[in-house]
Amino acid sequence: MNHVDGNAMAGPLSEIFAVDLSKASGTCASCGLVGPVAGLRVYGPDPGLVARCPGCDEVVMRLVRGPETAWLDLRGAVSLRIPLGP
Repeated sequence: MNHVDGNAMAGPLSEIFAVDLSKASGTCASCGLVGPVAGLRVYGPDPGLVARCPGCDEVVMRLVRGPETAWLDLRGAVSLRIPLGP
């Protein structure tokens, strides 16, 4: 299955968050790899976006968007470190 990098989630996540999450660093709950959201392997878009860890291929994040609602599942991430600027 073909994938793109985590930058593919920047647009959809910008509809939900006021900051650019592609610059955030996440920690994979499965293998502990720390890296930018932009470095995740993203599959989709139908029925939603699935972002997998480049180290162990486990699911880190899922994003499904409906007409009036978005579902964001982060159970594959231990944490997200979000840069807020100076």
